[in-house]
Amino acid sequence: MSGTALALALVEPAAAQDADGDEVIVVTGAGLDATPAAPAYDTQVIDRDQLVAVPSGRIEDALSAVAGFQQFRRSDSRSANASAQGATLRALGGNATSRALVLLDGVPMSDPFFGYIPFSAIAPERLAQIRVTRGGGSGPFGAGALAGTIELESAGIDALDGFAGQALVNDRGETELSGSAGASLGSGFVVASGRWDRGKGFFTTPEADRAPLSARAAFDGWSAQIRGVAPLSQDIELQVRGLAYRDERTLRFDGADSSIEGQDASLRLVGRGAWEFDAIGYVQARNFTNIVVSSTRFVPVLDQRNTPATGLGGKFEIRPPVGGAHVLRLGVDYRRADGELFETAISAFSGAVTARRNAGGTNTDLGVFAEDDWTLGALVLTAGARLDRWTIRDGFYRENDGAGAPVLATTYGDRAGWDASFRGGLLFRASDRVALRAAAYSGLRLPTLNELYRPFVVFPVVTQANAALENERLEGFELGVDVTPAPGVGLSLTAFDNRVKNAVANVTLDTNLRQRRNIDAVHARGIEASISATLGEVSFDASAAWTDAEAQGSGFAAALDGNRPSQTPRFVAGATLAWRPAENWLLSTTLRHVGAQFEDDLETDLLPAATTLDAFVQVPLTDTIALVLRGENLTDETIVTRNQGGSIDFGVPRTVWAGVEVGL
Repeated sequence: MSGTALALALVEPAAAQDADGDEVIVVTGAGLDATPAAPAYDTQVIDRDQLVAVPSGRIEDALSAVAGFQQFRRSDSRSANASAQGATLRALGGNATSRALVLLDGVPMSDPFFGYIPFSAIAPERLAQIRVTRGGGSGPFGAGALAGTIELESAGIDALDGFAGQALVNDRGETELSGSAGASLGSGFVVASGRWDRGKGFFTTPEADRAPLSARAAFDGWSAQIRGVAPLSQDIELQVRGLAYRDERTLRFDGADSSIEGQDASLRLVGRGAWEFDAIGYVQARNFTNIVVSSTRFVPVLDQRNTPATGLGGKFEIRPPVGGAHVLRLGVDYRRADGELFETAISAFSGAVTARRNAGGTNTDLGVFAEDDWTLGALVLTAGARLDRWTIRDGFYRENDGAGAPVLATTYGDRAGWDASFRGGLLFRASDRVALRAAAYSGLRLPTLNELYRPFVVFPVVTQANAALENERLEGFELGVDVTPAPGVGLSLTAFDNRVKNAVANVTLDTNLRQRRNIDAVHARGIEASISATLGEVSFDASAAWTDAEAQGSGFAAALDGNRPSQTPRFVAGATLAWRPAENWLLSTTLRHVGAQFEDDLETDLLPAATTLDAFVQVPLTDTIALVLRGENLTDETIVTRNQGGSIDFGVPRTVWAGVEVGL
């Protein structure tokens, strides 16, 4: 959905009238409406019909419908190490940390320690829509919106009333079970949902390179969410959400196991009266474990046994009644991330413990923001500013030898500062069919605790942490046009220029040795295009992005100057054709292409381009039961997800799913 159709995604009003004319309170479970100038920025909406028809059933593949979205690696959330599942936009990647802000019902979802997104915990069938805004932002939690914002909105009782569930199995015997139950309670509602995925996985290692202890990418993960919405008055509603999940994976070798788990809770008050407001508070408890196995002796050499992290935060936004021509937003938000790493190094020859390490710290960000939209007939102007007070403190690194004797104990000096960021734009509706837009913006991202304090190994490469990392800073602008040539048809075209100064990258220092460093910049210039069309029973959605991205480095980073950032393709595109011949029928197919990219900053290890074909079929068998067929990578394209000096991993091979969907 293009920016011109953004208004269609806005929620219902908070009150309606029944047949007798009496006022009835209607809760939506959503946040405040998008402002009039929201379409001034490069925005694309993924609606519920698209979300529930993703051939893989995974949220990261739903997001791939937005050209320019990428994770650090091409692996999906069943066959990736979770710590590599950062989300970014506009080819501003280069490391595993998210440069895009991902919100679920207004709450940041990035892991407090690593910055990755727990994609396996977010089930597409729980969502009403996803709104993706590419380009930096200065509104709520804007300190994380360096490359853009991905807003996930949970579905309400209108979509999840009663019971619904799915049970599927694929050609490798892997299973996917999901279900939800929703009920109205007075004027409010409650929805409980759960999902369980498990399977033996596929071999990520090429057949010629497999050893006796090479293992499939097995996975076993579950997530459960409960959400309640209730009116406190005619204009105010209370939203409560709890999310718990755990995901266990095996990668490459027997015993190379990793896990993530989390428990999130949030409380939200939304007021839709004359003084509109949105108040959110949340708490997150997360953990990560990982065992590294030697690729030559096939025994554990590193046990990252515990990485507890806590996220705390909230926001308050108010919109004073300043007149019909203006929408004014004023607010404050706060985020705190605490975490530490406990790991044990083990000799590959004797099995003896050689070192025990403990590292961690605390990051905080307090931001205040203001933004005003001013409507002047066909022209909408918007301008916003944000001021952040950030701290990086309590950082430490300790290492003992196998006998427990101290080897190294370092504490890092506390740092703090103020940073301002801005954004502004205009939207001009030249006619009923054409809208022109322009925007400029700046943004901020603090380095994560992972980047600051945690070294890691992806054999044979060691990547060191760097407690001296500085904040990243984005400056960018864009020009775009949205065209609606006919009812049900929308086209969008955007040209952009974004530069991330002090970009954090994994910089090669020596053979098999890298360190996280601030390089001069990552500069990305490109074009994004999308089209959506619905013609009777047939719909077509497509998007493409071409980006000229380059790292800019001097001094220690001179060798990578002019190179494309690691893991960054030049061209990505995707298209979905769907046919709905009757109610509850759906046949769709998705073609997606990802261009060639490099594993490393020196452009020595190539990941070839990959083109995949997916399909989704839903056929009703009765009024309440439907047959579901799904196909991933139906042409069995070889997808190289990692290439480090010839040590290669593959992505998902051809996979066919079959099952039933029940709705009562």
